[in-house]
Amino acid sequence: MKRYGLFGPRSRDFLTCGGRILVHSDRAEMEWLFRNVTVREVPRSIPDEQTMPLAAHPQLTGMRFPLNRKDFAA
Repeated sequence: MKRYGLFGPRSRDFLTCGGRILVHSDRAEMEWLFRNVTVREVPRSIPDEQTMPLAAHPQLTGMRFPLNRKDFAA
């Protein structure tokens, strides 16, 4: 399964939480949720132990994935 992460333009690296790369399996969903951030595929060489599923981020734990876009205001 492919993993996608948010790529920081200034840091030139994947964005992390607690030192772990935030990942999600649905690129389109991640791009929709974070409209102004570049989304890139996370290399397979990065072990799962160094990643955190987007749904596990402390500020996103109340969200249900896959997202229902109708739940969000336009």
